Amino acid sequence: MLSSTHAWLSVLLLHFMETGILAKGKFNVLYLIADDLRPALGCYSDPVVKSPNIDQLASKSTVFFNAWAQQAVCGPSRTSFLTSRRPDTTKLYDFKSYWRVSAGNYTTLPQYFKTNGYTTLSVGKVFHPGIASNHTDDYPYSWSVPPYHPPSFSYEKRKVCKDKDGTLHSNLLCPVNVSEMPLGTLPDLENTAEAIKLLKSMRDTETPFFLAVGFYKPHIPFRIPQEYLKLYPIENMTLAPDPEVPKKLPDVAYNPWMDIRKREDVQALNISFPYGPIPKDFQLRIRQHYFASVSYVDAQVGKILQALDDLGLSENTIVVFTSDHGWSLGEHGEWAKYSNFDVATRVPLIVYGPGVTSPLPRPGEKTFSFVDVFESTQEQFGKGYEMRSMVELVDVFPTLAALAGLPLPRRCPSPSFKVQLCTEGYNLVRMLGRREWVTNHQAFAFSQYPRPSDTIQENSDLPDLADIRVMGYSVRSDIYRYTVWVGFDPVHFQANLTDIHAGELYVLTDDPGQDHNIFDEFTHGRVLLKLGIQPGWTESLKQHLIYFREEFKSKWTL
Repeated sequence: MLSSTHAWLSVLLLHFMETGILAKGKFNVLYLIADDLRPALGCYSDPVVKSPNIDQLASKSTVFFNAWAQQAVCGPSRTSFLTSRRPDTTKLYDFKSYWRVSAGNYTTLPQYFKTNGYTTLSVGKVFHPGIASNHTDDYPYSWSVPPYHPPSFSYEKRKVCKDKDGTLHSNLLCPVNVSEMPLGTLPDLENTAEAIKLLKSMRDTETPFFLAVGFYKPHIPFRIPQEYLKLYPIENMTLAPDPEVPKKLPDVAYNPWMDIRKREDVQALNISFPYGPIPKDFQLRIRQHYFASVSYVDAQVGKILQALDDLGLSENTIVVFTSDHGWSLGEHGEWAKYSNFDVATRVPLIVYGPGVTSPLPRPGEKTFSFVDVFESTQEQFGKGYEMRSMVELVDVFPTLAALAGLPLPRRCPSPSFKVQLCTEGYNLVRMLGRREWVTNHQAFAFSQYPRPSDTIQENSDLPDLADIRVMGYSVRSDIYRYTVWVGFDPVHFQANLTDIHAGELYVLTDDPGQDHNIFDEFTHGRVLLKLGIQPGWTESLKQHLIYFREEFKSKWTL
């Protein structure tokens, strides 16, 4: 059955390559997306994680150190960056609506490339599956052929984790012998093989391609080849530097990590709701397995980049590596995502542009390679171009369009529900190949997160749209993170910025871990009264931060 399906896809793909509009001279795009990956990578100065393949890519790329997701959960984030619209525009805060029905018929990033003559291909988790992408991963709008999903993913949540006594469980921690797995493989191994197969099929065609590869890890469960744990001996693991719940953290801001609690090995710990904590020895094991999962993804990235080299495609293919959001590893007593903290919203964003971030070889010169051996270390690589300016995942769409030489989508008006093609992000091409701050770029990044109540509930992590009563709008600058939790009407998708339920203000020069909330030290009502309510929440929060900076600059070292 699988072989006949693949044969049909191959015929269909050949049809698109032969009859589609040719876009000669345009760059290909390889868009690599990890799931739940914070910037735990060597190229982001992480002292623990071993990620030589991504680090090697970074050495020839621009590495955005301050890149931020718009909502720290998979479905809303992916819909946001693939449409270049914020969650309030896509009207998606959970997994249970399709933006073309609930918000507007927005053009997606791959759809834009497809309409400009590209063959667009999807492997693994790119759009969030299910209702959020119309149960088709937005095919046929976004993709030239139906997206590929690895057959072994159907076993991801089943009882396949072997305990010491040989019994099988549905665990959080799940290192496995791959040969013993159903189908004898794992989803990301299948994704990698399919991506390489598609690259080979596109090598000798004149039609440029847009290939998106969505890895499933380091998303839970940590079902990974057991050999990757050897890279992280448990005796070398340490706890998060701030494993306690901050004393002044509002209840509405806390994420009770319910998806972790549902796993059998975690349930056996009998952890109290909502604050826990998880026993320290198990915390260390979670961190060990997360880091091992990152190295597992890194190895898959290496295989794909090696294939890109071997096929002679490196010199005319733009490569982007990123994630949908971050993941808490015990900071603030939290695990998983589901918050506005940096650990949940900050993501890696690495962009390689041929001839832009790395010079192309002259005629007769040896072609460079993306990939060295796995045992290589970050110290052996250059650091590429480190860009510290604030950027957002909604910026990826216009940036890739500009880098590929396509017309730049216009900035969205407000509101933009009836506008099919526009962007709420910015074109970052002028930042590529530079090492300094870009001072005239926007100095802020925005995220948001919904809650069902001011108090902590079992659905606080991921409330359905109908249950959302509070929205946490957050703005991040180089000095502050400021979040205001306000009333929200889920019927009209309307926030009331004057109905303040709680707030957070962290001064990062003194408190980089965001552990000391000083919001209550100031009369937020007076701030709002002074500023008034601006036409949009992003503008309002920017004005609040500007006010704090000017009004209280004598209090802190700025």
